[in-house]
Amino acid sequence: MSLKLSDDTEVIVTGAAPSRRRRQLRKTTESYGFLSPTIILLFVLMIVPIVMVIGYSFQDNVILNKSPEFVGIANYVEILSDPGFWKATGNTILFTVTSVAAHLVLGLAFAMMLNSPLLGRFSRSIFRALYVLPWLFTVAVIAVLWRMLLAPNGVVNFLLNTDIEWLASPQLALGTIIFINIWAGYPFFMVSLLAGLQGVPADLHEAARVDGANAVQRFWNVTIPQLRPIIISLVLLDLIWTSQQFALIWMTTGGGPIDVTEVLSTFTYKLAFAKYDFSLAATSAVLVLLMSMVLAVFYVRHQKARD
Repeated sequence: MSLKLSDDTEVIVTGAAPSRRRRQLRKTTESYGFLSPTIILLFVLMIVPIVMVIGYSFQDNVILNKSPEFVGIANYVEILSDPGFWKATGNTILFTVTSVAAHLVLGLAFAMMLNSPLLGRFSRSIFRALYVLPWLFTVAVIAVLWRMLLAPNGVVNFLLNTDIEWLASPQLALGTIIFINIWAGYPFFMVSLLAGLQGVPADLHEAARVDGANAVQRFWNVTIPQLRPIIISLVLLDLIWTSQQFALIWMTTGGGPIDVTEVLSTFTYKLAFAKYDFSLAATSAVLVLLMSMVLAVFYVRHQKARD
């Protein structure tokens, strides 16, 4: 039976200090020992499923067949030849870019209003509670709420004195769910940018004002440069999250009507659980993963540049 001693104890017992190599080995072993639970969880919960999905994308009849066949890149050729995939890709890009741009503009506008000295303390608290309200709802609640509001006999049509099928019209459905996603997502930008605005030194604005800069010039030459690192991080994160939006679309339109609101997440889900073609679903998921990794690389590079 061996007894592990600390460096100080070993010096006392043996009368000799451990070698430098032995101390370094012990230090490295202890570090990996502390990290091992996280590394095991990362491997089991992330690496293994990703590797399995990539493997499924190169096989045919996976899950349903005990002995799937290796088909090489046949699944990739088939999925990239599917017009439905490209329609879903186009809808995903439109949905994502429009939502993120609106999140940024609305979030910055509301953050600047809440940071303005023109508002009193009480009114600022009221507006802050109202603006952050959409962030408190879950996606399921948001979907149900807007389905009720936009129903043919709902509040919106009552106020507009119309009977428009907002979520069932092929011309309006995609724009409607983009609007709902904008409503649900701008508080994240507002809260983050408000924190950034409160960290901008007042001396910078005062110096610009002394130099004769008006409000617009101070906004573009003082406020935006100070917020640029936060804005870039928020935009990259929101691009990743919004491009993978599934629950809101599925619970409002389900990708319809006639696929006008189909995005890559709902397209992949239908391949797996409506058509039971898990090989093509895995292939579509791998392509979505590759697109998301491009954004993730930009985000990591930006974070490293900030450090």
